[in-house]
Amino acid sequence: MRIDVQTNFKDVAKQINELHSDVATKATARALNSVMAQAKTAMSREIRAKFVLSAAKVNESLKINKAVAKGGLFEMEASLESPSQRGRSLNLINFGARQTKKGVSIKISRDGGRKLIPGAFIGNGGRTVFKREGKARLPIKALQTIDVAQMFNVKTINKAVVDAINDRFPVIFDREVKFYTEKFNQRRTG
Repeated sequence: MRIDVQTNFKDVAKQINELHSDVATKATARALNSVMAQAKTAMSREIRAKFVLSAAKVNESLKINKAVAKGGLFEMEASLESPSQRGRSLNLINFGARQTKKGVSIKISRDGGRKLIPGAFIGNGGRTVFKREGKARLPIKALQTIDVAQMFNVKTINKAVVDAINDRFPVIFDREVKFYTEKFNQRRTG
């Protein structure tokens, strides 16, 4: 009596390796990108909850660097940053500036009141708040304040966004692994 046992362990090992590279890298990259998109939304919401600034102004100052998975090579880093140039700040016109007879009134923080800047005026077609540097008509200087990069680093804002990332990543990663596992299985059976 003779019994032959043949196995397909090599094929299974190959499939596991394919599953690993297909599912793990793509799911991780996609989960990181999804979490960063949600983090950008959360960061924008947190900044706008604390500062009087439009969503468009905040969103144009936040940038996502996406994680990439291509051809077996991947960069497993996604980041949310404010790429504004160092030292570059926002003009006061972005903070609800209103011209009054005595100067310009602004409101930077949502929980603070309006502040009057005596002698300031709105110019440049309504795009800039200026103040004269002396009694003469010229020179004038544009009035600047905190920018989005500095708002980004306020501890309470940053903590809220980091907490949101830590809460959401496991859920999103699990969803992406399921998606790519199903996709892999469909490809194998189909």
